[in-house]
Amino acid sequence: MALNLTAAYPVVDLTQVAEPRRASVTLAGRLGFSEERAGRLALVVSELATNLAKHATRGELLLRAVRADDADAEPEGVEVLAIDAGPGMPDLALSRVDGHSTAGSLGHGLGAIERQSDLFEIHTHPTGTVALARVWRNPPAAAVRRPRYEVGAVHVSKAGEEVCGDEWDWRMRDERFALLLADGLGHGLAAHEAAREAVATFRRGHELPPARVIEDVHGALRGTRGAAVAMIAVDTVRAVARYAAVGNIASVVLNASGTRHSLVSQNGTAGYTMPRVQESTYPFPPRSVLVMHSDGLGTHWDLASYRGLLVRHASVIAAALYRDFSRKRDDVTVIVVKERDPSGAMSHGSRGAEKL
Repeated sequence: MALNLTAAYPVVDLTQVAEPRRASVTLAGRLGFSEERAGRLALVVSELATNLAKHATRGELLLRAVRADDADAEPEGVEVLAIDAGPGMPDLALSRVDGHSTAGSLGHGLGAIERQSDLFEIHTHPTGTVALARVWRNPPAAAVRRPRYEVGAVHVSKAGEEVCGDEWDWRMRDERFALLLADGLGHGLAAHEAAREAVATFRRGHELPPARVIEDVHGALRGTRGAAVAMIAVDTVRAVARYAAVGNIASVVLNASGTRHSLVSQNGTAGYTMPRVQESTYPFPPRSVLVMHSDGLGTHWDLASYRGLLVRHASVIAAALYRDFSRKRDDVTVIVVKERDPSGAMSHGSRGAEKL
């Protein structure tokens, strides 16, 4: 069976550790990892999955091919997200010390994961923990200039489907970033093909205004099942976002002041029936956070209720929302864009994690 690159792997006992490990090795091979780098990834996945099996409630492991910050680069790394519903780590700093254990093991897991990962980060709370690890095909440079914003996501197919009916992509340069999310009508292969064509249209015209791109998507999707589609383009110099959307894509901009702007989507389905596209403009001041998601995620979330989460990596934020608000009966994509932590702006390495 072909590897489902959007599958979520449940891990509630030790017999389920092997499957995500095998999937990670396969994915590393597709991305051209050396034997040594693939071994690092396999160890990270094994340790994270083992921790879920031993310590967690409703453990789940997600794998995703990721690219570096270069806009047109091919994927060259693997992101691993280990997600659980509790009980959390009472003292995360102590848990990362080799030899500490709460389950009778040697307690080397977290330390080994951190040493083998190019990026490692945890957010923990009594209601659940999210651990993020990334391993790149080649060892990252010790210091590189990183873009101002980071992009993180969870992208998971409906259980039992071979492909995800959602698709998304982004482009970023110093003064602008653009992002499109498409949710093909229904799920399965036909939905996937519609969403994939929407993203292909975005890739060809991502510098165009969002309303124009959505209109082009509408034309490209005729003859397909159709899709809900949203695009945002942010001018980071003027601190302004332009946005256009049709269908059930939810997009929210959270400002540093705590203000929450829900962006407006029109009724319709791209490729089927759609009104004249209206483009709206919204403020996007410094330290804003964008959350965009398909309707596989519920809308009644509030990031302010997660202590310490907003300073975590964008993928950790997306994973926490997925864990707590996924409808579990559809494809789900959650995308988060936020300003990079200035203290980590020059490094690919690990970040700290809060003590409860």
